[in-house]
Amino acid sequence: MTAAPRELHSIQEFEDVYRLFDDIWHPEPGGAPISVELMRALSHAGNYVAGVYEDGRLAGASVGFLGAPAGRVLHSHVTGAAAGRGIGFALKTHQRAWALERGIERITWTYDPLVRRNAYFNLAKLGARPEEYLPSFYGVMEDAINAGDESDRMLAVWRLTDPLVLAAVRREPYEPAVPADAAVGLADVDGRPVLGRTDAGTVLVAVPDDIESLRRTDPGAAKAWRHAVREVLGGLLEEGARITGFHRRTCYIVERTV
Repeated sequence: MTAAPRELHSIQEFEDVYRLFDDIWHPEPGGAPISVELMRALSHAGNYVAGVYEDGRLAGASVGFLGAPAGRVLHSHVTGAAAGRGIGFALKTHQRAWALERGIERITWTYDPLVRRNAYFNLAKLGARPEEYLPSFYGVMEDAINAGDESDRMLAVWRLTDPLVLAAVRREPYEPAVPADAAVGLADVDGRPVLGRTDAGTVLVAVPDDIESLRRTDPGAAKAWRHAVREVLGGLLEEGARITGFHRRTCYIVERTV
């Protein structure tokens, strides 16, 4: 049976989180995403450490800390959960409620822009908006998921009372229509990135079907995708365009400002 998400406070619970994250990322020694001691300190100082237990075993957890400007932002540093059971969504809605109780207006986090399921979850299921492309944000990462790739990240911003977010927490995913004259700025052709046009008002930017598998099976293709998405998507954001959605679970919808 899955219990509701709750804050965690004990060393035993933080050790459960550490083991869960280790099972998910399989980091090299010394490369864990967060330590038991730091979780203890963050929790004691009033930051966010929460988890979901399933039949007595931790199935998901999230750790965040208060950011700037003070009292208005929570940065969600790391979240990991068993896939396909709604645990990630439950954690995010718990995190949102926790933040609102404290007068916090928005939550931010980073994610790999090449991971389709994460992009869809963040944009469609949560109503968050990616607002900044961050090349090689964490430097070299040697865990089982990220090894061999550069750690580019997207900064997602979750404005907690935005109408899209209110709809999302009612389980109404946001999947906007794409205009007929949208340009394809980056396409997936037989598993490889192919550059296109980026001069239209709406530009579609594809990401690979499964970048995590591609890193293992074809590192050259994975690297090509990383650099192409950095060039096209990162370049559009740098020019002032904004990401407004994720189309058919395959590509970002980017709108140029007028």
